[in-house]
Amino acid sequence: MQTRNKMLDDFSQLMTNAMGVAQGAKEEAENAFASMVDRWLADRDFVTREEFDAVQAMALKAREENIDLKARVEALENK
Repeated sequence: MQTRNKMLDDFSQLMTNAMGVAQGAKEEAENAFASMVDRWLADRDFVTREEFDAVQAMALKAREENIDLKARVEALENK
């Protein structure tokens, strides 16, 4: 035989509702923190990986061209 206790039912309902509120607050806090981090990162002048790789490739090409030009200048000076 199962008995129902109104006080236990009310307490159980209260805990269920409290867990729902806590879960909602957790999700809201996570979203707020993610938004804050996104805004902070957007305010910084960070470059994307693609931009960094492109500039790095340009720098390597420029370095190689400098080495070639230096060799040509030295060859012309030695004549």
